[in-house]
Amino acid sequence: MKWIRAHLGGEDDRQDGQRPTAFYALLEDDRVLPVRGDPFNGHEKTGDILRLDDVRLDVPVVPPTFYCVGLNYTKHIATEGLKIPDKPDVGYRANNALIAHGQDVVIPADATKVHYEGELVVVIGKRARNLSPADARSCVLGYTMGNDVSERNWQKSDRTFWRAKNADTFKPMGPWIETEADVENMETVVKLNGKESTRFHTNDMLFGIDTFISTMSRYLTLYPGDILWMGTDGHSPDLVDGDVVEVSLTGLGTLRNRFLRER
Repeated sequence: MKWIRAHLGGEDDRQDGQRPTAFYALLEDDRVLPVRGDPFNGHEKTGDILRLDDVRLDVPVVPPTFYCVGLNYTKHIATEGLKIPDKPDVGYRANNALIAHGQDVVIPADATKVHYEGELVVVIGKRARNLSPADARSCVLGYTMGNDVSERNWQKSDRTFWRAKNADTFKPMGPWIETEADVENMETVVKLNGKESTRFHTNDMLFGIDTFISTMSRYLTLYPGDILWMGTDGHSPDLVDGDVVEVSLTGLGTLRNRFLRER
C-alpha cells in the first residue's frame, strides 16, 4: 500500500497567503484516492478519484520528531576517515529542511562542498516504548526515501551541524510511504545526472532497524509520524548548480531533486 500526501494546484499556488492544505491519499498505480483522516489515526476514503498528474506531491509526513542515524555503513565510514562506532547512535534533524520529490535543493551562496546521501527512511505508525528487537517493527507503518544533503566544510566547523545538515531544502524526502517494502532484499541506487554513482545493499547496516528502534524506545517514546533516517554507504562527489540526484530503493520508487545554487 502506498500513502501520499499532496495538494491540488501548482507548487507555488497560494490560498489566502498560505500554501494549499495537504491531504492524505492512497496511491494505486496512477490513481489517487483521497481519504478523510490519515494513516496514523484512522481514515476513510472520500470516494473521489484523482490522477497523479492532478496533484502536487508534498513530503509524505511532517514528523513530530525527525531522528537520524549516522555512521551506519562501513564503506561510508572508511571514506570519511572515521572510526567505526561500537553502539547505535541517534541524532536529530529539523523539519524546515524537508522538501518533497521534485522540489529543488538550494545550495547556499557560500556553500563550497555539498554532498548527497541516499537513505532508507523508517516511518513510525504507532506509539512505542520499551520494544524488544523482536517486536521493534510492530510500530512501523512503512518506509520512504531520503536524500541527506550535507555541506561538508560546515560539518567540520559546526558543532551541532545546525546548518551543515539542516539548511532549508537539505532533506528531500518521498515520494510516498510504502507499507509493504522488503528491506532485507533491497538495494539503494543513486544516480547523478542520469548516471549511476552509488549502489549498495540497503540492509548492510552496522546496526539494523530493529536494534535502533529497540534502543531508542528504551529511553524515549516514539510517536506516530516520527521518522528515522537510516544512514548511507559509499561516497558522493561535490554537487554543483544544475545537478540532478535520483535516489532509488527497491520497491519504493525514486526520489528526484535538482540542485540549484542560490541566486
